Amino acid sequence: MHRSVAVVMAWNVFKFCTALRALGSLMILLVLGIVGITYYAVVAANYGPVLFSVRGVDSLLALAVLVPFHVLLGLLLWSYFSVVFTDPGRVPSNWKPPADEEIGETAPLTSLEFSNHILNLQQLGRLEDTGSQMIRYCRKCNQLKPPRCHHCSVCGRCVLKMDHHCIWVVNCVGALNYKFFLLFLFYTFLETTLVTLSLFPHFIAFFKDVEIPGTPGKLATTFLTFVLNLAFALSVLGFLIMHMTLVERNTSTIEAYEKTTPKWKYDLGRKKNFEQVFGTDKRYWFIPAYSQVDLRRMPALQGFEYATKPHLDVQ
Repeated sequence: MHRSVAVVMAWNVFKFCTALRALGSLMILLVLGIVGITYYAVVAANYGPVLFSVRGVDSLLALAVLVPFHVLLGLLLWSYFSVVFTDPGRVPSNWKPPADEEIGETAPLTSLEFSNHILNLQQLGRLEDTGSQMIRYCRKCNQLKPPRCHHCSVCGRCVLKMDHHCIWVVNCVGALNYKFFLLFLFYTFLETTLVTLSLFPHFIAFFKDVEIPGTPGKLATTFLTFVLNLAFALSVLGFLIMHMTLVERNTSTIEAYEKTTPKWKYDLGRKKNFEQVFGTDKRYWFIPAYSQVDLRRMPALQGFEYATKPHLDVQ
């Protein structure tokens, strides 16, 4: 009985993951479609004609809207496609711990020592697939897992410092693209807020007893764009606040859910926690890229090694 239930649940999860993978290109087209409708409503239908046909205060107002609109749109799309096309962090098939964490040795294990140690752990039942200090093992990938690594059922592999699988970017969010995802949220919030504020007077005009210039198609697009961007601004703000709280504590969505103790060994303080995601070079904080200096001297940005609090071995 229990076996049949387990088989049915596994099949349901498999079908769900397969469905998410199938959504891939459709979600990208949906995002680009929303961007296209917004661009038409703001630039073509409303503020573009004002900029080129009217002089004075209205023209300056249109310029004040269109310049930041295009700058934020460029940064938004740059961040978005950086998340989409950046591998979140793949575990090499031959990866092994650089040191024996179980017995506290700091020298790297030789291949023979490593094989013998794994065999001993298996015999003792101490080869774990949890987030403990013991060596972690993924039974689905049939390989060892680095610290803070988790298996993604949608991608079908382990991901370094996996946060979650996002259907909007058709990719996992992990160690190598988490910063890009946060910037995507940040610029999406700024852009949708700008669009909402700039179209608000046009939205209010729908409820006034006045004649509104423009074709029915333009009016309907303006109305729809305002509603969509208002909804996205409010929802993305919630996600942005949640993820900045996670960055402040140097944890991920999965780790925040799994943690059972109030003390978190990777919490190094707000400044260092922030730098482990965004790097130390302030020139790169607001673009989806890292400086070569940070990539060389900060192992956390590669997703394999993370500094911990001294004398704190519990999660």
